[in-house]
Amino acid sequence: MFGGFNMLHDIMPSRVFKTAYRAYSVSMLPGNERTDVEKGGKIIMPPSALEQLTRQRVVYPMLFKLKSDSTKRETHCGVLEFVADEGKIYLPNWMMRNLLLEEASLITAECLSLPVATFSKFQPQSEDFLDISNPKAVLENALRHFACLTTGDMISIIYNSKVYELCVLETKPGPAVSIIECDMNVDFAAPVGYKEPEVEPKKDDGMSVDAYIPPEPAGFYAFAGAGQRLDGKKKKEESVNGETPSSLTTSQQRGAYTRGIPDYDYQPGVIRFMRHAKPQQEKEEVVEDFKYFSGAGRSLREAKSRK
Repeated sequence: MFGGFNMLHDIMPSRVFKTAYRAYSVSMLPGNERTDVEKGGKIIMPPSALEQLTRQRVVYPMLFKLKSDSTKRETHCGVLEFVADEGKIYLPNWMMRNLLLEEASLITAECLSLPVATFSKFQPQSEDFLDISNPKAVLENALRHFACLTTGDMISIIYNSKVYELCVLETKPGPAVSIIECDMNVDFAAPVGYKEPEVEPKKDDGMSVDAYIPPEPAGFYAFAGAGQRLDGKKKKEESVNGETPSSLTTSQQRGAYTRGIPDYDYQPGVIRFMRHAKPQQEKEEVVEDFKYFSGAGRSLREAKSRK
């Protein structure tokens, strides 16, 4: 008889933990300041809650749904410690703002289990979040202090003594997920007020590539002056197509610009050294009437006369 009763007790479902508490911010917690609570998404509950939970068949880790009957808003969290005064729980400030709670507001805490997260998407509320060199690593480190995420919550993380707010846009596989010991993919949306930098289109000057002409050099140009004779006489200027060098432009004096022609028959692995030799001018034959060594010889000594 007793054995059948024990068997019936084993198959009976456990009671649900659902208790009402007065909510306070962490700054109202007696004792030293608890900055570790502000950095995450866990609350502090009274010892009676732990005693009641141990008597029931709770699923670890302990996760809770906090709901405010006055504001009709809810969120999910984990528990950090059981050291609060009886009838009170202490929440991080960002959680108090999400639930629109004031000090000593009445809320209901219900213990439940949540699916393990596989994906989450966040939207920074300030463009300053983009100044972080590795925002994904910073967020991953901050989420170690959280137990679960709820779609629509505005969480806060602290980095380099600065508070950054991020809105949870999406969570999978459900609107509330557990992030303890999970492999979760993280994505970011553009921060609020962020605008993509506009790229100015390049102006088309209407000139084709084949019609490119190098511009005239500005400023000093070496050896661009005219030559002068030491004896003061004027140098004769040879005409080029009927024009003197002084009347020609700088580009005409240097020669016309010629673009290089690519070698369309080029084969990889073959190097060709192309040299453009200047055409040799034909030398004009000069006929000279002068003959070398055609004069008569002379002797310095006078010849002796024979007797």
